[in-house]
Amino acid sequence: MTFRMTISSYEAVDFGVAGRALPGQSTSGDLHTVIPRPRGAIVAVADGLGHGYEAAIAAKVAINTLTAHADLPLLDAVRCCHEALISTRGVAICVACLMWSDETLTWLSIGNVAALLLRADDRGSIQREHVLMRNGVVGHRLPPLRSATHPIRRSDLLILATDGVREGFEKGVRFAAPPQEIADHILARHGKITDDALVLVARWNGPPASRAQSDGDVADCG
Repeated sequence: MTFRMTISSYEAVDFGVAGRALPGQSTSGDLHTVIPRPRGAIVAVADGLGHGYEAAIAAKVAINTLTAHADLPLLDAVRCCHEALISTRGVAICVACLMWSDETLTWLSIGNVAALLLRADDRGSIQREHVLMRNGVVGHRLPPLRSATHPIRRSDLLILATDGVREGFEKGVRFAAPPQEIADHILARHGKITDDALVLVARWNGPPASRAQSDGDVADCG
């Protein structure tokens, strides 16, 4: 089963998603969310261990828990996921928090969900930052949580991919293409047929000119 999400947009990001279940399965254990926040957005992908119904249940619990706790600092939200997932198979997960206030991306990955930040420098060359994927399983074996923070600029591209997508998936990506086109391209070129697969591509829109910077009651990503 293959699914495709028509490009969607929040104030903070435009995004596209492409994914498919393991052939022969009707349900994918790879799920995503994009959660708008008052000063940006949270982008996440969860990969339930294994495949099929039980994997999908674990991924859904992870996504629902992140959504319910999106107002918390990033590490606290991930700890809430861990507690909620203890009775499930558990998940690999990558969570990225993008903020208007200081134009930063804060992210972490536990297990085999890869993330890549692509940006064009002043000469038009594409620079890459990779998330550090820490060993562990959210819900069973949570490693010490450490996030990393990077500056971001308007039009930077964030790509998250489960391990159903082969390494090197950024090769051949057209940086200026719409997010949905990029997600479709990556899945078609690099998706495995031996596992569930999902790719989420988000383009940072930057802070709107009219946006107030006084949201002092909203938790940061740290």
